[in-house]
Amino acid sequence: MNFAAIDIGSNAIRLLISNVYELNNAPVFRKITLVRVPIRLGEDVFSVGKISDKNISRLVKAMSAFKNLIEVYDVISYKACATSAMRDAINKDEVIEKVKNESGIDINIIGGKLEAEIIFSNHVTDFLDDKNAYLYIDIGGGSVELTLTVKNKRIASQSFNLGTVRQLKDNTPKEEWANLKKWIKTYTKGFKPLIGIGTGGNINKLNRLINDKESDRSISLKKLKEIDVYLNSFTLQERVEILNLNPDRADVIIPASKTVINIMKIAGISKMIVPQLGLSDGIVHLLYEEHSASQVLIN
Repeated sequence: MNFAAIDIGSNAIRLLISNVYELNNAPVFRKITLVRVPIRLGEDVFSVGKISDKNISRLVKAMSAFKNLIEVYDVISYKACATSAMRDAINKDEVIEKVKNESGIDINIIGGKLEAEIIFSNHVTDFLDDKNAYLYIDIGGGSVELTLTVKNKRIASQSFNLGTVRQLKDNTPKEEWANLKKWIKTYTKGFKPLIGIGTGGNINKLNRLINDKESDRSISLKKLKEIDVYLNSFTLQERVEILNLNPDRADVIIPASKTVINIMKIAGISKMIVPQLGLSDGIVHLLYEEHSASQVLIN
């Protein structure tokens, strides 16, 4: 069975198509294709409050292409979710209508807490030591999502307008860092040791910059501090040409590294696991669960 997820983020848009099959009465999720299009909706929204005509046109074309791929791969269920930039765009209704009319895809704008819950639905902690407490950390272009889990149960989730594109555009509320610090201190009190679980494109890229092997899925706070210094030793152009970063990643990687370092320091986290997952993976998990539930009802 093939499922598809469309993640309409503030920095880029992604289509994930995954095949899901059951092995020993448990689902196995295998990525078939991942297409990432660098349409930075946050560049518009966090500057002037709305999505430009140019980027609306690009979004429509991307969504039409995604719809074609979804049909070619014989996907049985898909969902498109838009996050922080679309939430804030004053012309979001116009954009949603245009995408629907020209591509046939319905866009679901999800709130920050739901975004965090979808990321958590990847069930990463099911395979970890439940003696520990875990803090999911997702650094997006528009927002930062945090979820505290203990013994495989979600204790609390919160979204903060501290995304990387927002920071580049100087569009973060002054009190937001204080809100984040207060939330972490309040909810993580008494849960030690606390281990981080990093998700999303920014943290995945930091992990690949730090670790040589694809199989290495954890990074220490010490290594993050070292890579932050290393990245800042290059100009933006050098990060593209020498470090081989995509232009739309080369600029946001700096606020991303500083943000995750600050969160880990506030929370007292010394190690972060990086399962190479994100919002789109969580959407696929939820689609599979909905499909399985519907089959049970039919039978």
